[in-house]
Amino acid sequence: MHEPLAPGPRDEEHHGLLLAFFQAFSRGDLDTMTRCYHPEISFGDPVFPELEGRDRVIGMWRMLFAVGRDVRVTFRDVAASRHTGAAHWTATYRLPGSGRTVVNEVDAEFRFEDGLIVRHHDVFDFRRWCKMAYGMPAGAVLGWTPALRRQVRGRARGRLDEYLRSTSPASG
Repeated sequence: MHEPLAPGPRDEEHHGLLLAFFQAFSRGDLDTMTRCYHPEISFGDPVFPELEGRDRVIGMWRMLFAVGRDVRVTFRDVAASRHTGAAHWTATYRLPGSGRTVVNEVDAEFRFEDGLIVRHHDVFDFRRWCKMAYGMPAGAVLGWTPALRRQVRGRARGRLDEYLRSTSPASG
């Protein structure tokens, strides 16, 4: 994992919070996921390096559930201490357009504030994800390059911005 779980005794409240979050995530229950996040949540992963605020973070999850086909989320190894938490989760889905199946193994790290998740950071093998998303040989050959990473991030950010504009109350 990127930053190890801080040592300390298990915190039942935060452990329960993470269980509720992942149970909701596995059901696609975005309302419950939202209630688990602090209003000042920040999120990061290899595709979305830095998202700030509940609207953008939940908007990202909403978009991913809306465009992904047959999204299935499982989780294990949930742990939480007073200030930090961690879990492993797996997302299985089919990409729109290509129909390729992606099985993404993710290590998640969390920080807590006011009894809620204030920082959510996911780590996964970007090159492995590229192989599944783009196929062979393109994903395998280009998956490690900074240029492809920038391209994927730029497209993802653009899609999120467009999705948020199209689903905002002002746009309807």
